[in-house]
Order: sequence, then C-alpha cells, then structure tokens
Amino acid sequence: MRTEKKLRLKQLRRWRIRKKVTGTKDRPRMAVCFTSENIHVQFIDDTVGITLAAASTVSKSETKELSANVAGAKKLGEIAAKNAIGKGITQVVFDRGGTRYHGKIKALADAAREAGLKF
Repeated sequence: MRTEKKLRLKQLRRWRIRKKVTGTKDRPRMAVCFTSENIHVQFIDDTVGITLAAASTVSKSETKELSANVAGAKKLGEIAAKNAIGKGITQVVFDRGGTRYHGKIKALADAAREAGLKF
C-alpha cells in the first residue's frame, strides 16, 4: 500500500476516534503521540481547549534519556500518571491517536493504570 494511502487511512481513523472521545475537566482526554524518537502524553480538557498536564521525552526532567520504545513508554506512562495525579486528575479517557492498541501504546496505558489512573 502506498504511503499516502496509509497516512490518509490513519487520519480517517483519528477523526473517527475524536468524534467519540472527548475530555472534560473531571475526566480529561489522555492523548498519546509517538514519533520515531519521542513520546508525548497530554491530558486535555476539550470543553475549554486547554492542556491540564503533560509529559514528554523532550522535557528537561528525568525523561530526557528515554527513547520511543516499549521500555521508554512504560517509564513515561508512570511519570505521566504521577503528573496527572499531582494535578488532581484520577480518571481519563484514552486517545491512542489512530494507532493499534499494541506494543508501545499498550505498555504506556498499562503503566499509567498501575500508577493509579482509571480509564
């Protein structure tokens, strides 16, 4: 399958998921984005359009040495959950961004659940 077709199908999946998944102040959306080198996690209140908490491998905290693999996803899932719980967030809606719930996505979600977040 051509690359353009794959990207178009992924964008359609993302739009289809975003129609159904919205975050509120009480239960924000946990949006996950994986690039080839970094991982980004944001807790978003869609009613107002603001980010309540975030964690990334780009930030200057202890996540600086993490990479975008399963081990890095587990560690970042724990750190993101701690940041969210520190801001008073206990329940979230998980937005996987159109990717399959497998590998890095699953590792990040399981680590966040073990750290105390409820999906």
